[in-house]
Amino acid sequence: MIRGMHAMFYSCEAQALREFIQEKLALPATDVGDGWLIFDAPQADLGVHPTDEGGPPSGTAEISFYCDDIQGTVAALRSRGVEFTQDVEDHGYGFVTYFKVPGGFKVQLYEAKYRK
Repeated sequence: MIRGMHAMFYSCEAQALREFIQEKLALPATDVGDGWLIFDAPQADLGVHPTDEGGPPSGTAEISFYCDDIQGTVAALRSRGVEFTQDVEDHGYGFVTYFKVPGGFKVQLYEAKYRK
């Protein structure tokens, strides 16, 4: 029986991205040897979206983080040096913004309007 989900970033700046996740996002981690960190994410869910004109092509995978208070979370992350690429916007399903991480990624942060 499936009991969890493991997500991965592939990055040309792997060590910098590990440090960012550990220090800026403050996720706890287990060192499995030689500096390889496996981060503990507090919860996970999975969405499947159709492809449409103007959206990501089929075969694209994205990662998002969600929170209960987007304004407070954005403020806390900014105080740790996280750079956001846009203001918080209402996307219907929730309030959404994006931030940069090492390796050229843009990651979504959202506060859901629906009950999780």
